[in-house]
Amino acid sequence: MKKIQILTLGIIFLLTACGGTPFTPTALSTLTSTLPPPTVTASVQPTLSFTETSIPSPFPTPIPTEAWIMQGPGDVTVPIILYHRIDVSPINSRYYVTPGKFEEQMKLLRDWGYTSITTTMLIQAINEGAELPPRPFLLTIDDGNLDNYTNAFPIMQKYGFTGVLYLVGNYIGAQNYMNVEQVLEMHNAGWEVGSHSMSHLDLTKLESDAIRTEIVGSRETLEEILGIPVLTFAYPFGFKNESAVDYIKFAGYIGAMGASGYTPAQGMWNLYYLQRVEIKGSEDAKTFTRFLPWQGDPSFLPTDTPMPSLTPSRTPRP
Repeated sequence: MKKIQILTLGIIFLLTACGGTPFTPTALSTLTSTLPPPTVTASVQPTLSFTETSIPSPFPTPIPTEAWIMQGPGDVTVPIILYHRIDVSPINSRYYVTPGKFEEQMKLLRDWGYTSITTTMLIQAINEGAELPPRPFLLTIDDGNLDNYTNAFPIMQKYGFTGVLYLVGNYIGAQNYMNVEQVLEMHNAGWEVGSHSMSHLDLTKLESDAIRTEIVGSRETLEEILGIPVLTFAYPFGFKNESAVDYIKFAGYIGAMGASGYTPAQGMWNLYYLQRVEIKGSEDAKTFTRFLPWQGDPSFLPTDTPMPSLTPSRTPRP
């Protein structure tokens, strides 16, 4: 035992003589080293400066959205505009509006703060009352020509509008008319689909069974091949009689469109012959405003023609 003690004392003496110190265990928490911060000479200090720049946006500046307001039940003010072809006419037909003019008209509506609505929104406002945007309008296109898809659709998307396609049952998929896939693409983008009869015949010249086919049969056919609701009807040529209106109601349509009208007045009194203003090929941005109930900045119009003065009016009830 004495030998072990002597050996231990000898080792300690040797370490002390060599300038060392005996090892003492230290907790990890005490083994932290504190390093002085790096010294950076002012002459090499990096200097960053930022200049705020304005990057132009490829999209038009959004117009501030106004609060929607309750309209109805009863009379409401909603202009409904009617188109047929959005294309260049080979024969200078009144039914063709060029894509250039059509875009000019859509831009005007957007710049003047108009918002497109659906037929269901309009009819709900008439029947029960509903909140609508401050400047609502309905855009409808009859017949289902292919240019509705190739020309009108992208222009409407550009300006944030949707519309209503009034389709003729027997025309779907025919040459120069839209097919099922194209109609459904527009529907999925927010467009509504209504019936424009089965064969585009003058309903006032048909027997009762034929009227039934054109009105009731067209709704059944369109809903079957498209798989979507068809809730409104547009009379071919704008012609109707008592029998046609009876079948409209029997078929379950919630409303119907005429092809004439010069005011934006809509209500219970014309629910099955809502006023539409036809836009002809001769229209331009000046005459286009003749029926608009809310005017906008006149600088958006050509300066060589005075601003039309229009006041919302009501057509006397029949």
